[in-house]
Amino acid sequence: MNNRSLLIRLNNGVEMPALGFGVFRASQEQTADAVETALATGYRLIDTAAAYNNERQVGEGIRRSGIDRDQIFITTKLWVADYGYEPALRAFDASLRRLGVDYIDLYLLHWPVPTDFDMTLGAYRAAEKILADGRARAIGVSNFQPQHLENLLQQADVAPAVNQVELHPYFIEQAVRKTNERYGIVTQAWSPIGGIYSLNQETGITTKLLENPVIVELAAKHGKTPAQVILRWHLDHGFSAIPKSVTPSRIVENFDVFDFALNPTEIAAIDALDTGIRAGADPEKFDKNTYPTTVED
Repeated sequence: MNNRSLLIRLNNGVEMPALGFGVFRASQEQTADAVETALATGYRLIDTAAAYNNERQVGEGIRRSGIDRDQIFITTKLWVADYGYEPALRAFDASLRRLGVDYIDLYLLHWPVPTDFDMTLGAYRAAEKILADGRARAIGVSNFQPQHLENLLQQADVAPAVNQVELHPYFIEQAVRKTNERYGIVTQAWSPIGGIYSLNQETGITTKLLENPVIVELAAKHGKTPAQVILRWHLDHGFSAIPKSVTPSRIVENFDVFDFALNPTEIAAIDALDTGIRAGADPEKFDKNTYPTTVED
């Protein structure tokens, strides 16, 4: 079993690595080094976003790696303040400039905006144009719930290839996963190790996921760390996952998950940890004022 074998074929035939490297909340000072380390470790999927304000540093890390562009799968996301058809096209061009590349492998709408879904739809139509022009190899969405997907699919020409959502053993998103599967959309996990739970004290969950007895016991059984067991759970479910770290040892640790697998009983035991409680923002209430982020020029 090796990392090269774990590719996911998207609904348009493009192949995407199942395990990627995320840079959410990585500072500009940390990002280039972290990306360079990740690529040296073996990651070939790098996930960023305009709203992270570190696209330039992602591009720098990629160039430093010395790895050919066509060997690296780059994902970035359109921020909600740039929704609408023409603003989205301009924002995509700005992402290309910041990254220093001439195409994106996967371009995502960062959040649905239910209170102004026409703008969301306009942004997605821009993504369809970018795809048709060959400047993105695949397009998709992030944080879309079933009702948002259904609404989009009724009006879009191209089904999203990926839906990136909060997903970890404490929040397993069954309804979203079923909708994604129905339409051939890959489920991709952000905060796959559950770090978002450590940041949100309102969930009522006092045991950190990495310290959960079920995870700890499975880690000891397999001779792996709790983080590695959780990432393997994602892969064994067929999800894509994009763990984030700026610590070199953790970056390496999170990629060392290709020499073991969980059996169905073990997967079910982790599934049973679900709380049904979201720790991140509620997609049904999201708009550009939820996180008043300014994307750097």
